[in-house]
Amino acid sequence: AGIRSEVFTMSEQLKLMCVLAHPDDESLGTGGILARYASEGVETSLITATRGQRGWKGSKEDYPGEAALGDLRTRELEAAAEVLGVRQVFVLEHMDGELDRADSAEAVRSIAEIVQRVRPQVVVTFGPDGVYGHPDHIAISQLATAAVVRAASDTAALDQPPHLVSKLYYMAPNRDLLDAYQAAFGVFNKRVDDHSRGAVPWEDWALTTRVETRAFTDTVWQAISRHRSQLRDYAKLRDLPEEHWLSIFGEETYYRVFSLVNGGRETEGDLFVGLRGT
Repeated sequence: AGIRSEVFTMSEQLKLMCVLAHPDDESLGTGGILARYASEGVETSLITATRGQRGWKGSKEDYPGEAALGDLRTRELEAAAEVLGVRQVFVLEHMDGELDRADSAEAVRSIAEIVQRVRPQVVVTFGPDGVYGHPDHIAISQLATAAVVRAASDTAALDQPPHLVSKLYYMAPNRDLLDAYQAAFGVFNKRVDDHSRGAVPWEDWALTTRVETRAFTDTVWQAISRHRSQLRDYAKLRDLPEEHWLSIFGEETYYRVFSLVNGGRETEGDLFVGLRGT
């Protein structure tokens, strides 16, 4: 009875939370939905697991070190989040590039506590393949998924009352999106454990959700531009032809991992289907 009350008697305030790995994931990966839903009055929040301490795009001689770069990228993250209308930003203290070696129990606990405190109906994170096999992306997918479960079920060990998330989504880039990114940056190829990992597109038939974000292209680009330490690479996106540009910024695609309020094969155009009281 208690679960039914929480799921089907929703508060008027809709809430969206993104749980991601690095500063800039929020703009490049989920900038469209964050900007769109904030504009609609949805309360948006963001958990970023690392400070991007090792994501230096300049010369080795100019690398400021992990602590200084982490501080810089955190400030860039906060500036980008402000552009996107994100209400709350939580930055965890995991090391960039080592998220898959973090204490998983503690990481899940910390995310679950934030979920319980913020109480979002919808949570979005990376898919299990990490887009192109990135270990940090894969790790945050696993940690966020486990945290959603723990936030709903664990009452003794956590400080906040339990919260049942209504819908969990994985980012699900399709072939058009990955082709557009690779047109700008080249073929994604990451060497992990002596194996080569590349971009893994989701087939269109597997996508459950397509969210129109074209109206927020300028906002998302402004947010990306706040990541000044990374712009040496990101500036390449500006030179893409319109077809590729719209593949990146015109729509975001997702896989609905679970929903307590809707289902079926019909493609959603809204992450909050089943939650708007209609």
